[in-house]
Amino acid sequence: MEVNPPLVRARDYHDLSEQISSIVEGDVIKTPRKYWITLGITSSITILLAAMLTYLVSTGIGVWGNNRPIGWAWDITNFVFWIGIGHAGTLISAILFLFRQKWRTSINRSAEAMTLFAVMCAGIFPLFHTGRPWRAYWLFPVPNTDLSMWQNFRSPLIWDVFAVSTYFTVSLLFWYTGLVPDLATLRDRAVSKLRQVVFGILSLGWRGSARHWTNYEAAYLILAGISTPLVLSVHTIVSFDFATSVIPGWHTTIFPPYFVAGAIFSGFACVMTLLLIARWTLNLQNLITMKHLENMNKIILVTGSVVGYAYACEFFIAWYSGNIYERFTFWNRAFGPYWWAAWSMYSCNVFIPQLYWIKAMRRSLPVMFIISITTNIGMWFERFVIIVTSLHRDFLPSSWGYFRPTWVDMCTFAGTIGLFLTLFLLFARFLPMIAISEVKGVLAYEKQLFKGQAVEVAAE
Repeated sequence: MEVNPPLVRARDYHDLSEQISSIVEGDVIKTPRKYWITLGITSSITILLAAMLTYLVSTGIGVWGNNRPIGWAWDITNFVFWIGIGHAGTLISAILFLFRQKWRTSINRSAEAMTLFAVMCAGIFPLFHTGRPWRAYWLFPVPNTDLSMWQNFRSPLIWDVFAVSTYFTVSLLFWYTGLVPDLATLRDRAVSKLRQVVFGILSLGWRGSARHWTNYEAAYLILAGISTPLVLSVHTIVSFDFATSVIPGWHTTIFPPYFVAGAIFSGFACVMTLLLIARWTLNLQNLITMKHLENMNKIILVTGSVVGYAYACEFFIAWYSGNIYERFTFWNRAFGPYWWAAWSMYSCNVFIPQLYWIKAMRRSLPVMFIISITTNIGMWFERFVIIVTSLHRDFLPSSWGYFRPTWVDMCTFAGTIGLFLTLFLLFARFLPMIAISEVKGVLAYEKQLFKGQAVEVAAE
C-alpha cells in the first residue's frame, strides 16, 4: 500500500523553531541584498499609488477613463479582483481547519496575511470612486440630521460596506489569534530588549500553559466557525452589485456561486505565486512540500472547472431565455469589440488549468508558477469583461461607447500591486510566515504515523 509522503521534513521541534524564527531574527544588516532590492522596487510602486490618488482627488475623477455608458470600469474591476484574491486565506485557514486538513498548516499564515493585504487594496477603489473619500462616513449608518440623509439599505453597495468590513475584521482577529503562540516563541528567543518588549506585548502574556492552550483552541475554533460563512457571503454580496440590477449580462442568479468559485480560484492562484517565490528564496522546501502544492493545484483545477461551467451556463440561459438583449450581450461579449478580453478570460481560466489533469503538470514547479500567473490574469479579465462588455452597448445605439483606460487607471492599479507586495515582504521579514505551533503538531502526528523513523529531506 502506498503511503502519503510526509508534510513536514524536519528532525525535531528545535529545527522547526530555528528554521522559521531565523527568518525573523536575522540581522537587518545581514538580510539578503535581493530582499532590499525587491522591497525598494515595490515601495517605489507604492509611492506611485499615493501620487495617483493625490492627483485624482486634487483634479477629479474625470482623470479615469470612465465614461457614459461605462460608469464602472477599471476601478470596480480592480475592487472585485482584489476581494477575490483575499478569499483563499480564510478558506485555507477556516474551512480546511474545520475539516481537519493538516496540509493547510504550512501555508495558512501566508494566505491569511494575503487576505488582509488584498482587502486593503480592494477598499481603495470604491472609496475613491465616490469622488469624495473624505465623506466616507456617509456609507455607515450614522444619522445625519444636517443633511436629513439616511443610507439606502436596499442598495447592495451598502451591503458591500458591511460585508467587506466584517470580513476584514474577522480575518484580522483570526490571523492575530493564530500568531500569539509564535509571537511568544519569538519573545522567548529574543536577545535584544526591544524585541522582548515588542513581542512580549503582542503575545498577550502567553506562557503555553494548559489553560492558555485550551482558551486558544476554543477561540480559534469559534473564529473559524464565524469565518466560514463569511467566505461564502462576502463575494456573494459583491455579486449582488450586479445580479440585483436589470442590466443584460448582470441580471442572473448564477452570479453568487460563480463569483465565490472564481474568488477561491484566483485566491489559490495568488497564494501559489507567493509561496513558490517564498519557497525558493527562503529555502522552505522541507515545510512547503510538493504535497502542499499539488493539493492546491487540485483545488485550482476544480474551481477553474466550476468557473468554466458557469460560463457555459450563462451562454445557455441567454439563448434559452429568448431575451434578445441577453442574447446580444453574450454574443457581443464573445465576438464584439472586446472579443480579445473574453477569449483571454476563457483561455486563462478554463483551458490552461485543464493541464492539471496530468500529474506531471501538477508537480512541475515552472508549470504551476506560469498557471498561477495566467489564472490571475484571466480572473482580472473576467471582472473586466463582466463590467465593461455589459455596459458599453446600451439599449439605444446612440448611447454606445468604448472604454479606454487612461495612464492614471493603469498606474493606480499597478500601485495597488506594489502596495500588496510591499506589505507581504514586510510581513515575511518581521513575522513568522509559517505557523510554528501548528507545523509542530503535524510533525508530532507524522512521527507517530511513521513510528518515529527519521524522514530524509528529498531534493525536489
